[in-house]
Amino acid sequence: MRGYALHPVLARGATFLGEASVAGRLLDLGRYPALVAGAGRVKGELYRLDDPELLPVLDREEGYNFQRSIMIVTLARGRRVRAWVYRYRGPRERAVPVPHGDYRRI
Repeated sequence: MRGYALHPVLARGATFLGEASVAGRLLDLGRYPALVAGAGRVKGELYRLDDPELLPVLDREEGYNFQRSIMIVTLARGRRVRAWVYRYRGPRERAVPVPHGDYRRI
């Protein structure tokens, strides 16, 4: 998301399309958020990748604890689209649930 550590990677070849949400639960892992399966909605941002070479770069930056998959994402005005998202599959011992699903509100 804008203002967070990995955003400069997106700035190299992606266009911001708007705020969006996806089904799931949000965890706070300390330095970054994590999307996991569960009931609820998680807020985030949707980008169009203008450079296809950016996708493997994002995969490396996200790391081995995150798996990219396609999910249905809902834009702020209600339009639904298919998009790549990174779902967390790593350890959760220190994870803190974020019940409202909005990492910016922490």
